[in-house]
Amino acid sequence: MRSILILGAGRSSAALIDYLLQQAVNHVWDVTVGDVSFAAAEERIGNSKNGIPIAFDIHHESSDVVIKKCDIVISLMPAALHPLIAKKCLSYKKHLFTASYISDEMKSFDAEARKNGLLFLNECGLDPGIDHMSAVQVIDRIKREGGDLQSFESFTGGLIAPETDPENPWRYKFTWNPRNVVMAGQGTAKFLQDGQFKYIPYQQLFKRITSVTVPGYGEYEGYANRDSLKYRETYGLQKIKTMLRGTLRNKGFCAAWDILVQLGCTDDTYKMEDVSNMTHQKFFDVFLDGYQKLKTLEKISKKFQISVDGPELTKLNWSGLFDDTPVGLKAGTPAEILEHILNKRWSLHPQDRDMIVMWHRFRFVREGKEREIQASLVALGDNAVKTAMAKTVGLPLAIVAKLLLQEKISSRGVVIPVSKEFYEPVMRELKELGIVLQENLID
Repeated sequence: MRSILILGAGRSSAALIDYLLQQAVNHVWDVTVGDVSFAAAEERIGNSKNGIPIAFDIHHESSDVVIKKCDIVISLMPAALHPLIAKKCLSYKKHLFTASYISDEMKSFDAEARKNGLLFLNECGLDPGIDHMSAVQVIDRIKREGGDLQSFESFTGGLIAPETDPENPWRYKFTWNPRNVVMAGQGTAKFLQDGQFKYIPYQQLFKRITSVTVPGYGEYEGYANRDSLKYRETYGLQKIKTMLRGTLRNKGFCAAWDILVQLGCTDDTYKMEDVSNMTHQKFFDVFLDGYQKLKTLEKISKKFQISVDGPELTKLNWSGLFDDTPVGLKAGTPAEILEHILNKRWSLHPQDRDMIVMWHRFRFVREGKEREIQASLVALGDNAVKTAMAKTVGLPLAIVAKLLLQEKISSRGVVIPVSKEFYEPVMRELKELGIVLQENLID
């Protein structure tokens, strides 16, 4: 019997676990789901006879016993733990899949993984993951047809469906790790534009946005995401003039979020004082001039020269950021406190539906003529558990796990899914499951 070990039963795990439990019915497989919370693992397994829930702690010696028994480890645990998991997988000669970005430490395992015939697959979720596969599939086709790619731009965002929470002016809720949302963009964004290297420091990131229109869904805005430059070689685009990857949000999100950045509310480098006595309003007031005898909202209005009734402060006010509600923490950094406050209004309700929006733009020259392809992918969740985020993060991992157990994947070592043997079957099956990249050729 072949065995799959899934580590983590959090919000991104539902579709991955459901898919593999369904596949296990038709194959001689078992699926073990491990989480620090046994109850969470048990809930994900449900009544499946092919599923085994366990309490799992990577730092406990029992984790070695569990990993030793499986064939593939799929980790949805925090990325910082992946190198530790990788070392255990090397020791016991087990394949490892994650949806996380490849770290330098993970790259260092490549030679040993190859030597042992192991696949350490990373960046195989949504973003990174489906963005890679959908983009490279189009790029490879453009090249085969004689096109010379000049520009590639790509933006992906986890949002909420149009009918969900219609009063929410952000058009946003937490559909994945809230901490990652609060910390997003920290560091300097790097990309290529018209042949020039461009850099955007964190304090400027949400001011410099790209407008994006998705057919049938309207207008969005995108901000640059981390280091776009490292994917030039990965995508085979060493000579490209423009390359930008980023995060997509609804219009107006970035201007409001930028206020939080400029105030210092997303800083995670120090602990604040007297947090246990702090209200939402007091949390914001500590970042503002103390001598002004104005309400917190009015201070922000004056500082940023924006209207009290304008869209930015409407968003912040809707989120309860100026209420006298106690924060409810004993201690925390500004980022931790902000996350806690936002989570009170930004958590998905049981019947809320989220939405994934991905958009690519390819500009190329073929037969002496400039051409453009715009491609978009939109996926909708069913509810707060069966989310679009869970589907698009989990299904690529699940599909490749199935293919590997069926001996249809030959790649070994530390890789990301940008070769044909990954993108063709994964994108084909995602289409069958209703997750489709729609293309529009603009001549």
